[in-house]
Amino acid sequence: MTATAPLQKTPFHAFHLDHNAMMVDFIGWDMPMHYGSIIEEHQQVRHSGGLFDVSHMGRLRFKGRDACKFLDRVCTRQIHGMKDGQIRYSLICNECGGCKDDVLVYGVGNAEYLMVCNGANRAKLLEHFSKVKGDLVFKLKDETESTAMVALQGPKVMELFRSFSTEIPELKRYRFTTKNLLIAKILVSRTGYTGEDGVEVIIPASFAKKAIDLMVRHAEETAVVLPTGLGARDSLRLEAGMPLYGHEITEEIDPISAGLSFAVKLEKGYGDNEAQQFIGQEALIKIANEGAPKKLIGLKLDGKRTPRQQMAVLGGDKEVGTITSGCLSPTFGYPIAMALVSADCDNDVVQINFGKKTIDAEVVSLPFYKR
Repeated sequence: MTATAPLQKTPFHAFHLDHNAMMVDFIGWDMPMHYGSIIEEHQQVRHSGGLFDVSHMGRLRFKGRDACKFLDRVCTRQIHGMKDGQIRYSLICNECGGCKDDVLVYGVGNAEYLMVCNGANRAKLLEHFSKVKGDLVFKLKDETESTAMVALQGPKVMELFRSFSTEIPELKRYRFTTKNLLIAKILVSRTGYTGEDGVEVIIPASFAKKAIDLMVRHAEETAVVLPTGLGARDSLRLEAGMPLYGHEITEEIDPISAGLSFAVKLEKGYGDNEAQQFIGQEALIKIANEGAPKKLIGLKLDGKRTPRQQMAVLGGDKEVGTITSGCLSPTFGYPIAMALVSADCDNDVVQINFGKKTIDAEVVSLPFYKR
């Protein structure tokens, strides 16, 4: 009988237990699903602020002469030309154009980049990078376990930072800065995965306990920012129409079908107008020219029954697609879902197969929620 590997723990694990979190196995990590109520935590983020432990996400550092050229080989977004302190959202694709992962690439400077990837895909990406590195010269360091990462999201988060920093509240979207906090160097970025404003903070793992005490002491006293689990993180990102790997994007789903064309640059210029090819480029050019066979749509339902992933979506008497994500929206009070359907589906109303019955769903624009 094979022994089960122990769950990995983030540097904030004791913090979660101290705050009575309901812990779950999330891709091999012992993570907080909630601290009492997913709905209350969701509303806390929408109206004030929440603190998420996202240390399970991969943090990979690329440095060296060919680091930029390599990232342009594996990323759909152009990395060459990024400014220091800039962040770009990108996809990493297979040869067929399917998504291996979606990532954020940070331009650190001096031929150095940081990549944040999904925790479930870190090992897969490291193996992929090793296979496609070729003769390019750079060093890749996996900093996931030597660092910690939190996200603070919500409309009052920046007010909180303004009390001890003038630089952080002035950060533009998809930009980052580094700061010295006591004896540690921290990286603060302004991206987000909830539809709200806020920041992400990457810190040395050895400094995590001290840092979270500093970050939440005043925040908890004033209830501006409260600990928030993975349950609310999922409902928040769904309301904001943001894709989740394994749902809206997979190795079988291309970024154009998933509505992520903005993150695909089909023709990259690299130095002296030299064309730079990226993995999956030919397949994506073909999909773009011929038209994606599928498209991502938003759905709104009456009642309380929530669509689940893989449920069939019907247009009249034929199946036109499947649900990718669904939840009972805490903000709106009714069920919402995203679905991948045939590109020629132009129905205003579709039906979702719940097994014993089908329920009508109105096709609506994405995202469901805008700040």
